[in-house]
Amino acid sequence: MNLSVVILTFNNTRTIRQVLEAVAGWATEIVVVDSGSTDDTLSIAQAFGCRIYHRKFDGFGKQKHFAVEQAKNDWVFVVDSDEVVTHELKEEINTHLLGDNPYQGFKIPRLLIFLGKKMKYGRESKLPTLRLFNKQFGNYNHKDVHEDVELNGNTLTLRNYMLHYSFSDMAEFFQKMNDYSSRSAVELNNKGKKTSLIKVITKFPITFFTEYFVRLNFLNGYHGIIWSFTQGVYAALKYIKLRELQDTNQK
Repeated sequence: MNLSVVILTFNNTRTIRQVLEAVAGWATEIVVVDSGSTDDTLSIAQAFGCRIYHRKFDGFGKQKHFAVEQAKNDWVFVVDSDEVVTHELKEEINTHLLGDNPYQGFKIPRLLIFLGKKMKYGRESKLPTLRLFNKQFGNYNHKDVHEDVELNGNTLTLRNYMLHYSFSDMAEFFQKMNDYSSRSAVELNNKGKKTSLIKVITKFPITFFTEYFVRLNFLNGYHGIIWSFTQGVYAALKYIKLRELQDTNQK
């Protein structure tokens, strides 16, 4: 089976070894595109025989688009540096790609692991995302955040899932959310989106209520409360930064 696994990296020693162990010996090749790691990420990748490229980060969409282009095989599986492919998922992928396959892409569910707990409820629980596709039929768009694969073909959602080891602690959350919210605010501003004082004030409570009650995160116990809190913080911060950009534009 000719399959390339593609991974973006930047200081991922917490998870990268586990990620690579899951796909080494299964994929034909592993392509790593690194944006300046200063820890042991690259030495670990080298030990697994990955093909490593260095590229300055200029947005998730462009970075993933570039990474996919480096793959030698048509079939590409884009795996984040904190996602572990399960044995069951690999077997299911083998069944499709080694058989008579009428699809050009497959959506992969992800089971969120937040602060060490498997989140069995909520929108993020087994949310399917298009990650495995034939690059002859598409690639990632150039969105800075919330990037998508634009595919000209049929897709199928698989039953089995990846394990998504998200934030290990709240310090990591605030570090990443500061970057993500800034990029999201710039993207909204570039699209001409506007915000208001009312939206800034109400974004946190509305998002928290939606995540905790509507999306059933209360069933995840304490971790569901914290997850809903983080999503509310991210949403509010994004619109606060958008308001700052609007004020700067008006000066």
